Amino acid sequence: MIADLVDKEIKEIYKTSIIQQTAYWSEVKKLQGVDSLAFNFKVKKRELFADSTDESYFIGDFLIITQAIDKDHSIAYVPYGPEIEPSEENQGYFLEQLSESLRHYLPKNCIMIRYDLSWESLWAKDEDCYDIHGNWIGVPDKRIQELRYNFNTENWNLKKANTDILPSNTIFMNLRNSEDQLLGMMKPKTRYNINLSTRKGVQVKSLGLESLDIWYELYRQTAQRNNFFLHDIQYFRIVLSARANDTQSPADVYLLVAEVDEKPLAAMFLVVSGNRGTYLYGASATENRNYMATYALQWKAMQVAKDKGCTEYDFFGISPQADPSHPMYGLYRFKSGFGGQIYHRMGCWDYPLDKEKYSFYASMEFQNQSYHL
Repeated sequence: MIADLVDKEIKEIYKTSIIQQTAYWSEVKKLQGVDSLAFNFKVKKRELFADSTDESYFIGDFLIITQAIDKDHSIAYVPYGPEIEPSEENQGYFLEQLSESLRHYLPKNCIMIRYDLSWESLWAKDEDCYDIHGNWIGVPDKRIQELRYNFNTENWNLKKANTDILPSNTIFMNLRNSEDQLLGMMKPKTRYNINLSTRKGVQVKSLGLESLDIWYELYRQTAQRNNFFLHDIQYFRIVLSARANDTQSPADVYLLVAEVDEKPLAAMFLVVSGNRGTYLYGASATENRNYMATYALQWKAMQVAKDKGCTEYDFFGISPQADPSHPMYGLYRFKSGFGGQIYHRMGCWDYPLDKEKYSFYASMEFQNQSYHL
């Protein structure tokens, strides 16, 4: 199926809306001390898409992050890639063929390839996975998922990972709509809160690297309030300062801060890549939440993305359903108020290269799995 697989320089990665598949993201990882690889692949279109008789070739590419898991072993991680989404019946076979082609390019100590797929979940299209009110119930048992996904494969080697690394559920806003249309599609409470923040004097500014301390204090308060892991400030300094302007796939990063009378109330990282604006990280103050600064911030981010030529806005992470017991339910409730389209991704799928070592790694990972926050 894969006619040709060729490694290439990172700067030659094609332009894409997926941040994690850009040369910019590779630069971020490089500055964090993590290596990455880039590959071109070639495949006939009729082998990608059902009912196609097109004998011409599709040429695509993808970025791999190589991650050490201890001093003797590593994994190959493909964040939200490959971008091309084959027809359902061809997806497993495509990943299998791609993995076998990759095997010889990866380090000898690499025990598996993990694809964090941005493709739409097969079960998001399945009527049996929705209740009578149209709410998504979620995916079936892991064994059932694997049976369906390995259909048409030769080795039946694709495994559903025990945990997803990047968010597998999100909301997309269609920025082709006018601002009035976007506001009109929002829930009344969300629209009211945006207007309320304006009446209360909330202003949103785009700040530079010199203002990173403002972000970090808000982030520290958010982490303390929600009990999640606190990254070092250097992590965000890299995200904001990394550049890949001499490549085919750069990205623009904006630090947006909402404030009243110069008092910071909320902040976020907006990344513009290709035709998409992505809400990558967000934080807010513990006090003065009645100013609704987070609503003003999101609305401004959409406006900035739209002004930059983006046609879609990615909220980058919600709970899979409106389940109050889920730790990301608060994000679901907040983000769904903006009226976008909920999108369920396939999440992480593994292709073991060393089955024995993979089984051990997977069992240890299962014991330590956690929700993406």
